[in-house]
Amino acid sequence: MNATQDGTARVPAQAPEKVPEKVPLRRWLGVGAVAAGTFAMVTLEQLPVGLLSSVGSDLHVSEGVAGLMVTVPGLVASAAAPLLPVAIRRLDRRHVLIGLISLMVVANILTALAPDFGTLLAARFLVGIGIGGFWAMAAGIAVRLVPSHAVPKATALTFGGATAANVLGIPAGTLIGSLTDWRIAFVSVAVLGLFIVGALAALLPPLPAGDAVRLRALGEQLRVPAVRTGILATFFLVSGNFAAFTFVNPLLREVAGLPKNAVGGLLLLFGAAGIAGNFLAGTMLSRDIRRTILTVSLTLAAVLALFPLIGANPVGGVALLVVWGLAFGGIPVSVQTWILRSAPDAAEAATALNTSLFNLAIALGALFGGLVVDHLALRGVLWLGAALILGTSVAVSRARQN
Repeated sequence: MNATQDGTARVPAQAPEKVPEKVPLRRWLGVGAVAAGTFAMVTLEQLPVGLLSSVGSDLHVSEGVAGLMVTVPGLVASAAAPLLPVAIRRLDRRHVLIGLISLMVVANILTALAPDFGTLLAARFLVGIGIGGFWAMAAGIAVRLVPSHAVPKATALTFGGATAANVLGIPAGTLIGSLTDWRIAFVSVAVLGLFIVGALAALLPPLPAGDAVRLRALGEQLRVPAVRTGILATFFLVSGNFAAFTFVNPLLREVAGLPKNAVGGLLLLFGAAGIAGNFLAGTMLSRDIRRTILTVSLTLAAVLALFPLIGANPVGGVALLVVWGLAFGGIPVSVQTWILRSAPDAAEAATALNTSLFNLAIALGALFGGLVVDHLALRGVLWLGAALILGTSVAVSRARQN
């Protein structure tokens, strides 16, 4: 510290505190448009869950075969998630997102017009391309729209679209289908997609590609033990959940004895419980990520195993459905947090792998669940789901995270 001529101490000048850059409203609206895209994609992916009985009856297929409406796009999305970013190389990401939502609109219209189940599955193939591609890029696009200090908020908003789909989109689509016709439910999502195309075109700036994504980075992440554990946890949790949840409509009607017109409202209740489970798991993750995943997996396995017993009446069925929603809500945030902590320097590649396995697990869970429903018994999907989910507990309890 220097002295002035009169002997008093000279106080060093302090640099003015840096004020965070203000994010223009238009950029937040752009993030909101991307979030609306995730809302539409997740709604479309899981909308058949609430409409299986109606589709099967109209197109003369069993509920197990109708479950292929979930299996086919899940398989396609699991391949599209890692491969599409490699294939599109230097294309402007704004144009790619608009193209993927447009593809979703076309697929919905084809679904609504499908004269037979084969045509419907072809339309769901297109849905899978849209889902996998959009999810692979949505989070990265959103964070490019805002400065670094606003990235966490932008990421939360983007993935909040998926949560909102479970709470509003899927139950609303199921309700529309039950009040009118299942084809009208798909038309409604197509109309929403047209609005999202307009919003993306109006609000997103040009988004030129950065460094091209390479397949080598994906393979490198598979050699990281903690990443492999996270992917295994994702696969067991999600496949076990969707082996049963794909058939939640007939489960609520035939096992719990609830009326058909109650399913839409109960799925809304399930989604609300899922939001609570998401925040509860987020709080627990800050203390112990391993314990959080074990709690989610054991709770979910217990719910499915006990459903044929405790849930064999309306009161017990609704109560277990709420606990099911709480546990399900904790899955995405738990496994994604494990992945990010396991690969802090390669988050994009590790997340692409996890997204791929997430969709593959949805597809295979629905597929094997359908086989059980058609060849064994409806209640069998509950025990299949519980057994698969217990695999998560084994994998995570033995793993060592980075």
